[in-house]
Amino acid sequence: MQPLPNPMNRRSFLRNAGHGFGGIALASLLADDGKLFAGERDPLAPKKPHFEPTAKRVIFLFMSGGPSQMDTFDPKPGLTKLHGQKLPESFGPVKTRRGVDKNKLLASKRTFKKHGECGTEVSDWFPHLSKCVDDLCVLRGCHGDSVTHPESVYLMNTGSILMGRPSMGAWVAYGLGSENRNMPAFVVLPDPGGWPKGGAPAWGNGFLPTTYQGTLIRGGSTPVLNLDRPSGVSLEQQKRTLDFIREGNQDHLAVRAGDSELEARIAAYELAFRMQIHAPEVVDLASESKETKTLYGLDRKESAEFGTRCLLARRMVERGVRFVQLYCGDTNGWDAHSDLEGNHGKLCLQSDQPIAGLLTDLKRRDLLKDTLVIWGGEFGRTPMTEGTTGRDHNPHGFCMWMAGGGVKGGRVIGATDEIGLRAATDKTHVNDIHATILHLLGFKHTRLTYRHNGRNERLTDNAGEVIQAAIG
Repeated sequence: MQPLPNPMNRRSFLRNAGHGFGGIALASLLADDGKLFAGERDPLAPKKPHFEPTAKRVIFLFMSGGPSQMDTFDPKPGLTKLHGQKLPESFGPVKTRRGVDKNKLLASKRTFKKHGECGTEVSDWFPHLSKCVDDLCVLRGCHGDSVTHPESVYLMNTGSILMGRPSMGAWVAYGLGSENRNMPAFVVLPDPGGWPKGGAPAWGNGFLPTTYQGTLIRGGSTPVLNLDRPSGVSLEQQKRTLDFIREGNQDHLAVRAGDSELEARIAAYELAFRMQIHAPEVVDLASESKETKTLYGLDRKESAEFGTRCLLARRMVERGVRFVQLYCGDTNGWDAHSDLEGNHGKLCLQSDQPIAGLLTDLKRRDLLKDTLVIWGGEFGRTPMTEGTTGRDHNPHGFCMWMAGGGVKGGRVIGATDEIGLRAATDKTHVNDIHATILHLLGFKHTRLTYRHNGRNERLTDNAGEVIQAAIG
């Protein structure tokens, strides 16, 4: 038999079938759709960013489906004046779906009032969140690149309308590693009613090593699917089995220095074992006080489910999870093509108190100062009606907000035009939002890169400028 190459990689391992069934079984465990871990022995080891950060962790509250800016955080009295009229020619041609640009303008039925010391105007759909405006930096001049859901979900999550690139949470895990070796660096809490349009690639690892992809976690006794020990196997038995496998793997590595693929996969198995013990405690709310549960709206039927996930997000960042993403809204979510009042009214009732509770709880625990909280969807809605009571997709102008993590609270940056159709002043592209998030985490977004297919890839691709006015 010919001598084996050294170090041995997966392909050479499989070519040398004479190693027997044990070797082939190990090779199958290492299979990962062709993606290799490269460059570091422990991919989740804590790493230092490029400079001192103001944020150590992120909570992204993703309003799936696209909330209407002129009904939430961007009041438009000019739209009210033009209600029922056709879009004036002065606004020029508009890229919309279904010819909605030819429909009549639809004024908001919401009442906006100034709140806090800053006087930021907020819709009456947010009676709880309006009390937190002095901590919010509202970006009213946001814009993106696509009028369809999947492409816009990918853009907001991965920096590109194309499926298959690493998500923002994966980039953060890649850049910072993990603070807690018993939990994943990147956790996703999907809406139990359904995943966003575009699905799992929104929290995928793309071309980054698989260890950086988002881990789905739910409430209850089984927070992570397929994590329980096999029936009839005790904790001690499983530990002895893993110790035995680890010893064999270490012997295998001893003569094959630099096999980072195997090293990373060993680390992943060990993390899964530790999560069996620690993850259930993280999602167990029994230790939380009645006052805290009420703060998050757990005592109200409308907000209990989302409030539980917001409380879980606080518990996770408190325990060192770097990036937590919560989805609000099922597969259709805020996508109000008809009955916007009923659709948004229900989702605001579901999310307003929990989000306000999260900000309040983080602040009183001294966590908001270095926890960046982000709110927004994949795009906004049109000022023209779809049908008689809804609004269509609008990537040309929408709003988001950020809080904590070094962000200047009590500010409004940018604006849409007088009817909320397009970003008009201090425009903020999604790439700029990503560059700002990475900056707050201590990264120069042009330098957080990964070599792929001969190119240094990054979250912001070839664009992105830090929103300096948002930085405290």
